[in-house]
Amino acid sequence: MSLLQVKNLVVEFPGRRGTLRALDDVSFDIAPGEILGVVGESGAGKSLTGASIIGLLEPPGRVANGEILLEGRRIDNLPHEQMRQVRGRQIGAIFQDPLTSLNPLYSIGRQLVETIMTHLPVSRAEARQRAIQLLKDTGIPAAEERIDHYPHQFSGGMRQRVVIALALAAEPKLIVADEPTTALDVSIQAQIITLLKTICKERGAAVMLITHDMGVIAETCDRVAVMYAGRVAEIGPVHEVINHPAHPYTRGLMSCIPDMDVERERLHQIDGAMPRLNAIPTGCAFNPRCAHALPRCTLDRPDLMPAGATQAACWLHEAGGGAVSSTAQPEAVA
Repeated sequence: MSLLQVKNLVVEFPGRRGTLRALDDVSFDIAPGEILGVVGESGAGKSLTGASIIGLLEPPGRVANGEILLEGRRIDNLPHEQMRQVRGRQIGAIFQDPLTSLNPLYSIGRQLVETIMTHLPVSRAEARQRAIQLLKDTGIPAAEERIDHYPHQFSGGMRQRVVIALALAAEPKLIVADEPTTALDVSIQAQIITLLKTICKERGAAVMLITHDMGVIAETCDRVAVMYAGRVAEIGPVHEVINHPAHPYTRGLMSCIPDMDVERERLHQIDGAMPRLNAIPTGCAFNPRCAHALPRCTLDRPDLMPAGATQAACWLHEAGGGAVSSTAQPEAVA
């Protein structure tokens, strides 16, 4: 059974000039112990999907349709106080900038202890011991001393470890990690990735990892969902999506990654840009940038359909529609 199920999720932003649809019919699930990567360009809807799941949509954004279920229980329509109990106890959150997650006026120990005592029936002394153990588990040396330090006394990588410890404080079953390694240097990124994988394996927690970095996805995830213009363009096992992408957009993303084994002076790019929310084209949103577009692509919007070992929202994979050429590449740019 899936731990998390997102079914036909629609998120809208009402405004004076009309309603903008930022997420349009997004569906996926995550199994216990699985790491699902969510990748795409800026504006694709990755972070908005995560915010919807943890109940932190910025007003006037709202879930206009669809359902979000955690262990079979619907959580997208819960009152604020009930969702606050779910957030932290059942869903942990890791954000890109640890300084936005930590109160600079409180020691990290106080923040950890208060979080633990809010969600678990333990004494203050037990909560402190648990906090120290969490800091040890997340790789912070001299945890007994550092628990009384303040956020500014930690480096960026260590602060992110503290945020991970906070996310794990109440033993949640799902962790939503939004760009958790973007602000860190490469060597620290690798440590945080290893830590997330270890947590997933040892604690059985599911992780939704939101990032724009395909290297992080390849190193960390079991499956990956590729988003474009508020929809899932392709979803499947990470090695299949990376090595045999079925959607033209995914293929374009893959071809933009330099191949270290091939000498090349020019990099590939996908022509055009992500459409604005008030200018998403009819049919497939990617059709103006797609070298394989069919007449139908400008009229009808495709849903996810089987495409080899993955699922892709592309008419090229409809029965008899053909498939994306494995040798097709976008235009190169100097």
